[in-house]
Amino acid sequence: MSSPATDDFSQHTPMMQQYLRIKSEYPETLVFYRMGDFYEVFYDDARKANQLLDVTLTTRGQSGGAPVVMAGVPVHALDAYLAKLIKLGEPVAIAEQIGEVGATKGPVERKVVRVVTPGTVTDAELLADKQDAILLSVATQGKTFGLAWLSLTQGELGLAQCGERELASWLARLAPAEVLVDRERHPAAVLAARLPITNRPSWQFDTSLGQRKLCEQLGVASLQGFNAQDLPTAHAAAAALLSFAEHTQGRALSHVKRLQVQRATDLLDLPPASQRNLELTQTLRGETSPTLLSLLDTCRTGMGSRALRHCLLNPPRDRTIARARQDAIAELLATGFDPLREALRQVSDVERISARIALRQVRPRELAGLRATLQILPELAQTVPAGSALLDELAVGLGASPHLAELLTRAIAEEPAALLREGNVIATGFDEQLDELRSIQTNCDDFLLDLETRERARTGITNLRVQYNKVHGFYIEVTTSGLDKVPLDYQRRQTLKNAERFITPELKTFEDKALSAQERAMAREKLLYELVIDQLGEELPALGRLARSLATLDLLAAMAERAATLNWCRPEFVTHPCIDIQAGRHPVVESRLRETGSGEFMANDCRLDARTKLLVITGPNMGGKSTFMRQVALIALLASIGAYVPAAACRLGPIDAIHTRIGAADDLANAQSTFMLEMTEAAAILHSATEQSLVLMDEIGRGTSTFDGLALAGAIATHLHDKCRAFTLFATHYFELTEFPAKHTQAINMHVSAVESGEDIVFLHEIQPGPASRSYGVQVARLAGMPAPVVRQARAALEALEARASEDESQIDLFAAPPEPAPGALAADEPSPLLDALRDLDPDALSPREALAALYQLKSLASGRL
Repeated sequence: MSSPATDDFSQHTPMMQQYLRIKSEYPETLVFYRMGDFYEVFYDDARKANQLLDVTLTTRGQSGGAPVVMAGVPVHALDAYLAKLIKLGEPVAIAEQIGEVGATKGPVERKVVRVVTPGTVTDAELLADKQDAILLSVATQGKTFGLAWLSLTQGELGLAQCGERELASWLARLAPAEVLVDRERHPAAVLAARLPITNRPSWQFDTSLGQRKLCEQLGVASLQGFNAQDLPTAHAAAAALLSFAEHTQGRALSHVKRLQVQRATDLLDLPPASQRNLELTQTLRGETSPTLLSLLDTCRTGMGSRALRHCLLNPPRDRTIARARQDAIAELLATGFDPLREALRQVSDVERISARIALRQVRPRELAGLRATLQILPELAQTVPAGSALLDELAVGLGASPHLAELLTRAIAEEPAALLREGNVIATGFDEQLDELRSIQTNCDDFLLDLETRERARTGITNLRVQYNKVHGFYIEVTTSGLDKVPLDYQRRQTLKNAERFITPELKTFEDKALSAQERAMAREKLLYELVIDQLGEELPALGRLARSLATLDLLAAMAERAATLNWCRPEFVTHPCIDIQAGRHPVVESRLRETGSGEFMANDCRLDARTKLLVITGPNMGGKSTFMRQVALIALLASIGAYVPAAACRLGPIDAIHTRIGAADDLANAQSTFMLEMTEAAAILHSATEQSLVLMDEIGRGTSTFDGLALAGAIATHLHDKCRAFTLFATHYFELTEFPAKHTQAINMHVSAVESGEDIVFLHEIQPGPASRSYGVQVARLAGMPAPVVRQARAALEALEARASEDESQIDLFAAPPEPAPGALAADEPSPLLDALRDLDPDALSPREALAALYQLKSLASGRL
């Protein structure tokens, strides 16, 4: 049967009544209902679990006059099943037993203690080590979008506002694991990004509520100190965000005390197309390697890897941060980074452990890992060189409260159990009462051996054994051959095939004492563990500073190692417009060539300044145009985050964005063909690019006919040169565009070199001045394995076309200004009453009289125009 759809559960059993009430509070969430050693799911949830997790679907008993459909997963395997559900974007509510068995009539009391969703995961087993789970909330007010995001593991909130055109860039930069939206308003960019969406009621997106919740969360009276008071739409998003996060965790977010306000002008603009085309974190095929991130990430900790990913996708425009990182890298290169990197190997994920302490979900072995980290901090601090302001600041951040290590050393066992319920988590000597209760259990073996010896002597039964198991407790076991010697004070407890089990008054008294001590020891241990978490909770700000210091040190040490290993140089920042790269290389391509032994990478220069803003790059396919363009963008990006760069020398002026239009692809899911997507991305660039932007245009206009493509390519190049005035690398196969620099003073021709040897071609991958002499397309087709007859026919056709083109001396001016409108004609954007009237007509709905009247009206409007 389906889940009951009524609030009247009186026809159901008490157990199912309890489940159905809980389920009614979480109608769109899978409810894992704890029953002993299993989490059970019922009715429709069971059917969904059967499909998603491949768990067995069964029926058991009846409730409400119908069989109960159910499925279950073992408690010990919960994390594995949760990981699979989270990956599928399915939220799960965990309903635990919170009451004592037998404390009340009816079923044990249960309560949802937390809701696990893709954006609120904190369990280490469910999270990728090198990537944060970001929960994002998007609010809409008119044409303004408010963004509020939260990393539970980092304990940090973020706020931003943007227009519709910038929303896709924010989504790509944040890469949220889950997006909260108003159930009545789904932004198109969120749908297009295909992110996991969670609908929330409209009333939760309230500006006043958001301001109040932010102030309460941060412990302030006003948001002015965070420069966040003028973001009303972001405040509305924060209201839904904080309400949802508190709801899923079942408690206040005590560790979330940091707020980061980001504005579009603070960061280098990296639109989704740029992130994709430059393969920053994923290849074009969706793989995580080889990418720029996979090449850079030699961090020793998950914290460092996550910090590296964040800074790569959030490069600041202000060069202050980049210069500070460069100074730190220079110091590490001068004094040696290996000792620091070796020490960082021993560091646990303090960031995530701190978050789990705040949410009271931390496990014993995580505390043992935190203890080990705190103990090595003095040694680690000695490996941080002095001389850089940033490194000095980070060294101070390593000074976490010394008493924390001392507390964890006293309180937590050297090798604690994985879970608190398994016992042996609190160290011996920490609590006198716990030690006394444990001693009773420890002395149990001695007592049993003594009792067994005495009973064998008393009864004369030589094979009598005194034992214990969890099901039947303590017992004396006598085989069949010795039953005739059993004393009268032996009370039968269990009959086996070849033996009987008994208990005596003395053994019963000891059993009550021992089992009671075990239960009391577990209760005492749980209480002490909670007290330790309370004390750690008071030190969360210090632990947060420690986590950030460790992550940044790991990030800087990895950057230093990459600079030394890959022979990168320190870039120089200047205030005038300039991109001057000497012997630049593509970092990922160069690394792959070395790994595969395919030869050395051909380094190339790139010089753009106030006098040269656009390079028209021609040459054959596979010649290296795209590689050259991408390497310029990657070098600019690496410099902006403070890293060294793959070049012999590099000088960079101010840069506010990196825009790319590279490659042929379609987006059929959003009804965009290859050419439509190409034009959409190009239009976005033309609307956004400024004098400080870097623009890569690769083979624009090839998705349509030759004349269409050529006309569009010429017009786009002209707009970039004359209007945007952006630094532009414009690669093309249209040789007509090599005439562009003749009429545009800030453009020059460049080409990638290749030489022909008979019917073969050799690519030199060198960027040289001037236009290419030919495209070598037929030769490339031959190298690709095209059948010989096809190659011969293409070569003959090419020679005929080139002969015809040489005979036609007429040449169309691609770069002439568009003609002025004829007198009386409409400009493209001028309103037209005649056209408006035509658009408003519905011929199928007009009567003959109305149609005649409309015709006269149109004639009158036309006459007025003439």
